[in-house]
Amino acid sequence: MHINILAIESSCDETSAAIIADGQVLSNVIASQKIHEAYGGVVPELASRAHLANIIPVVEEAITLSSIPKNKLSAIAFTAGPGLIGSLLVGSSFAKAMALALGIPLIAVHHMQAHVLAHFIKEPKPRFPFICLTVSGGHTQLVLVKDYLSMEVIGQTIDDAAGEAFDKTAKLLNLPYPGGPLIDKYAQQGDASAFQFPEPDVPQLDFSFSGLKTSILYFLRNQLKQDPSFIESRLNDICASVQQRIISILMNKLEQAVLQYKVNDVAIAGGVSANSGLRKALKHSGDAKGWNIFLPEMQYCTDNAAMIAMTAHYKFIAGEFVSLDAAPSPSFAWK
Repeated sequence: MHINILAIESSCDETSAAIIADGQVLSNVIASQKIHEAYGGVVPELASRAHLANIIPVVEEAITLSSIPKNKLSAIAFTAGPGLIGSLLVGSSFAKAMALALGIPLIAVHHMQAHVLAHFIKEPKPRFPFICLTVSGGHTQLVLVKDYLSMEVIGQTIDDAAGEAFDKTAKLLNLPYPGGPLIDKYAQQGDASAFQFPEPDVPQLDFSFSGLKTSILYFLRNQLKQDPSFIESRLNDICASVQQRIISILMNKLEQAVLQYKVNDVAIAGGVSANSGLRKALKHSGDAKGWNIFLPEMQYCTDNAAMIAMTAHYKFIAGEFVSLDAAPSPSFAWK
């Protein structure tokens, strides 16, 4: 029996649909929402409205590109959380309606678990067990991946996420949203040793970025008092210094985790995994320490339905279905 699954991702401001057939992703369509750029961040109400407008054409395009007709689908999968509740409700409601209409099972997927399993969309694929550093605007976690559906969070941020630190810094620098990629761009032309920012002392494998954000704020305020053109004249160096500190925080904890759990396969996932500085640092550590490094393709770093589909494929095999009364959760916890 063939396993053909339609997957829907709508956790934040990307409306995405994908079709996977027997573990092979045939289509992955993403509609981005440009409207949030004017507000310097995602506006939840506007995001959910855009999902309502985008979801039908995105799903239809994904089905067309896959050449898998609706009556050949085996199940419908959707992101159940975490995420913005209004956005999640659009995706889950559509998935439920379509599953009911077609008389096929429904699969609920954890967004962060899906980021990890994005590594199984294409070769090369990590071997179990491996450690995955999942870094995004809303999450920063170290995950011990024991099997496709068996994962343990061994470290996480106790306050803000690394992606948020990038975006908040960009806002302080008057960079347009989304600012994280722009910091990465300017950092490549700057001196990472130009300015020193503190690294928090957090026990075990957990992270903290709130103190770093505060130190950057105070630093910029003090510099601007002395020189109103400081940001404009030293933008590249500021970006490089901030990025270097965020990466060092991530890499130091990752190295501790690898030593503690004695694994050799190391991966990164989430939106911040597209950061060139982080990818370079991971490759460098891999070469120096003998790690097997796994970096997702750029199209699978940010939110996308292909990773939801990949997770749903393994959930289908395991028989992990949900009923039509399954409700999405903005703070969906790992099991």
